[in-house]
Amino acid sequence: MNILILGATGFIGSVVAARLVADGHTVIGLGRNPARARLKQPALDWRRADLSRMTKPADWDDILKDQHVVVNCAGALQDGLSDDLSATQAEAMLALYSAAKRSSRPLIVQISARTAGAADALPFLATKRQADEALAASGLPYLILRPALVLGRNAHGGSALLRALAAFPCVLPLVHAESPVETLSVDDVAEAVSRAVSDGISGDIDLAADEVLTLADLVRLHRQWLGLPPARMFALPRWLAGPVTWLADLSGLLGWRSPLRSTAMTVMSEGVRSSKTGSGLAATSAAAALSANPSGVQDLWFARLYLLKPLVISGLSVFWLLSGLIPLLTLEKTSAHFLPFMPEAAAMALTLATCLIDTALGAAVLLRPLAKRALVGMLAVSFAYLAGASLLEPALWLDPLGPLVKVLPSILMAFTALATLDER
Repeated sequence: MNILILGATGFIGSVVAARLVADGHTVIGLGRNPARARLKQPALDWRRADLSRMTKPADWDDILKDQHVVVNCAGALQDGLSDDLSATQAEAMLALYSAAKRSSRPLIVQISARTAGAADALPFLATKRQADEALAASGLPYLILRPALVLGRNAHGGSALLRALAAFPCVLPLVHAESPVETLSVDDVAEAVSRAVSDGISGDIDLAADEVLTLADLVRLHRQWLGLPPARMFALPRWLAGPVTWLADLSGLLGWRSPLRSTAMTVMSEGVRSSKTGSGLAATSAAAALSANPSGVQDLWFARLYLLKPLVISGLSVFWLLSGLIPLLTLEKTSAHFLPFMPEAAAMALTLATCLIDTALGAAVLLRPLAKRALVGMLAVSFAYLAGASLLEPALWLDPLGPLVKVLPSILMAFTALATLDER
């Protein structure tokens, strides 16, 4: 069959795509930036598309031609600089259904979520629910899958946060530690989609293993999987999560997709549960899902670096902002370093220019779409500063305050940030 997968570069979508290719289907993968995905999964026919801009039926006509199945693995947690929930999860899907009804009427497989509970009014679940209800009423053949917390060989979002918390040194600091959590393997989702394609399974199905763990149990299980010794769980009061959630929401407005945003915390406040029905679809327990994929040192590195990444980015931002703003307080004194080599007016202009560059880089690195270019700019400017100062005023290397030596750790931090910048 010809199968179109939305969100094929994602955590779930990439596994579903691999399974359907293994089943012998012809698969088209849709993503915002499929360049790397084309290298990782060359068996797919990759197409570039942004669902937030595909909100009219006409936007889907060409891509739906001759498709027998559409699998929607795309989604976002919260509105922000990089995501528009209404457009991506609701408007684009309604446009897709309208276009599908006038084309080959493909089977629509929607990877959704449980849309009732404490967070049901939040945009994440409200837009999911709107799309689900429209699909059910569309007259198209459909299957809506509502998986619980999905675990796999890779990690993204909530599963990545579980690994990071599990690798926390000495203690396990948790909010909502006793919240119930149901899980399943990402391979279970791929199996369900495969059966929908081959056996014609349809309807609205919750997917979850039979066991119910607490969040604390799940983090301990991940700690064991990482090969770390047991640590004492430290339950944090819920109010303490407020500042962290506020910062995470702010980062979302800047384009960063933190799993600690308010939507995720609201969902976790009541846990991740399902209303399992007799679907006949198997689901793997958390312990079995993890043991089927033994961890390697790369998993430990990822877990330890995950919570350090935002600290590295924000630390670099503060460093460069202060480097640009502090000299403005003593502009004449700072520009005096250039006086042996140029007129006073030129020295003042050069000082102002370097302050502007530093400040701009410090601000730009906080914006996710600009972060990579800002980090590369930081490295280029740092090496230029070191080269210029070494040629014009080499004695600065011996300055007891270390104005040049201090640049070296910032260079290493910028390289570290670049190495960990990718989200997929």
